[in-house]
Amino acid sequence: QIHTHAYNYQRAATRPTSLICVSLSFFFSFLFFFEKDFPTCCVNSLLLVFRRKFSSGSPSSFNIHMAAYADDLASIGGFAAPADAFTQTQGRILCCLCGASIAPNPANMCVGCVRNQVDITEGIPKEVILLWCKGCGRYLSPPSAWIYAELESRELLALCLKRLKGLTKVHLADASFVWTEPHSRRVKLKVTIEKEVLKNTILRESFQVTYVVQTQYCDDCRRVDAKDTWTAVVQARQKVEHKRTFFYLEQLILKYSAHSQIINVKELPDGLDFFFSNRSHAVKFVDFLQSVVPVRYKASQKLISHDEQNSSYNYKYTFMVEIVPICKNDLVFLPRKVAHASGTISPLVLCSRVSNVIRFLDPVSMQIADLPPMHFWREPFRSLANAKQLTHYHVIDCEPIRGMQLGKMQMADVTVARNSDFGRNDKLFIGRTHLGSILSAGDSVLGYDLSNLNTNDDNLRLYRRAIPDFVLVRKFYPGIRKKSRARHWQLRTLPKERAETHSKKSADDQAMRDARDYEEFLREVEEDPDVRQEINLYAAPGAEHIMASRRAELEVDDEAEEDFPEVALGELLSSLSIQDGTLGDGSASVGMPGSGAIAGAVDSDGEDVDMMDA
Repeated sequence: QIHTHAYNYQRAATRPTSLICVSLSFFFSFLFFFEKDFPTCCVNSLLLVFRRKFSSGSPSSFNIHMAAYADDLASIGGFAAPADAFTQTQGRILCCLCGASIAPNPANMCVGCVRNQVDITEGIPKEVILLWCKGCGRYLSPPSAWIYAELESRELLALCLKRLKGLTKVHLADASFVWTEPHSRRVKLKVTIEKEVLKNTILRESFQVTYVVQTQYCDDCRRVDAKDTWTAVVQARQKVEHKRTFFYLEQLILKYSAHSQIINVKELPDGLDFFFSNRSHAVKFVDFLQSVVPVRYKASQKLISHDEQNSSYNYKYTFMVEIVPICKNDLVFLPRKVAHASGTISPLVLCSRVSNVIRFLDPVSMQIADLPPMHFWREPFRSLANAKQLTHYHVIDCEPIRGMQLGKMQMADVTVARNSDFGRNDKLFIGRTHLGSILSAGDSVLGYDLSNLNTNDDNLRLYRRAIPDFVLVRKFYPGIRKKSRARHWQLRTLPKERAETHSKKSADDQAMRDARDYEEFLREVEEDPDVRQEINLYAAPGAEHIMASRRAELEVDDEAEEDFPEVALGELLSSLSIQDGTLGDGSASVGMPGSGAIAGAVDSDGEDVDMMDA
């Protein structure tokens, strides 16, 4: 094998190199043959000298070939590599303090004696106080910041290390949590640090730090708890005779969790006041109102205090939000410019929907037009009649017109008679309606009686075309509404503070009006599937039992309508998600506005009904 390698190197190298390879091959063959009589260490020494001789020279082809040839000779002979030919055994010394046998180090001391002489954890506290707000669940990050952090999270670990003094003088090697009971109000960390002690000696040590969690209200929660300190207020107002718009707005606020930053709600006769601890929260809430209802707003500020030394100012901000005074199912006579700008729609229209725009419907032609709030405020107008002026009609005949259908609407020729005319006269009214798909002979319907409507609208006086005798709005179910029945669904409500009144009688009257408006809102939710899709309905306790008993009563009752749009159980959310709480936590209470049930309220037809909790 040695001669074969020498021959290969002879072919790849120059002539002087080949002569040396052949000579060395005979020499090392002699050494390997007499391996028993020749010490192995001598062979390794010769190979090492031979290897270093040619490796330390210039990088010529001769030196490279000879160094590689030495490596091959060592591997063929079974000897160690020339670089590892000499193995050195490390000596041991005795510790200068305890006399233990140790490896040599610059301190000449064992690890235990070094730790006894030097404490690298000196100046690092082993117990630290951690402040936690029980109102919002945030931790104090000095000097004044409050941050959210879960137990054993990276954020909490960073906060704990930031609160630990003395870490700037050492090197932090590792930090981890030590498990503790969640209710123990203790957070433990295992910290590993390194520091250079004595001379060229690095000492590593691990120890535990206990953080004691103490409660302290943050500034925001302190203001919420005081209930008197606020920075911004949003005053929502609507100049109408009812509060159904605010009941609907309340459900939208709860559905989209827009009440999470509200610290208090005050209920007034013409609207609601929402209080906030920060101006940015109020601005965000105003943006939410603009996205769900047609509004306009004005902002103002009032200087409360001023610190000349720090150049700091303390303001209180007020946002006045005015909602368009047009509600769903209102009868409206559009001004001439507005009607032409809306696609030359007939000026006598119904308000079919109110969102961030107002949608009008022509009950005769079924034409639809949307009016943005900015166009409304350029030339504002009011409704001719509202839901409190609806009249009860009976359908005598209804004939749908083929080819005139739009979505759920169907144009029909209808003959109706007023409910108040029964037993007095035989007066009938003939006209058209967009409710042809749901009306049939014998049904009851609510509409506006234009023949007896008393109005002071100037636009209506200048209108030269013929005005219909009636405008039908929605189907009515007197057989269902004649008895007070418990509902198997309920709504969430915001905890509100009522404004102070001068007399107890006025407060009772206002409570009666609010209860009547709330019952009308519940009926609208129950009868209109489109409204139910926009809000959250929750199952009442024993919903299945209530629904089964109600169906049994309807089967026995001959006067009850069979096509009543009852709320299905599949549309209801679990009642477990409804909890009593405060506004700061984003929770709400359940039930009627005000307190408890109110009896003896009057519905839109003038009949006495018993009010029940939602």
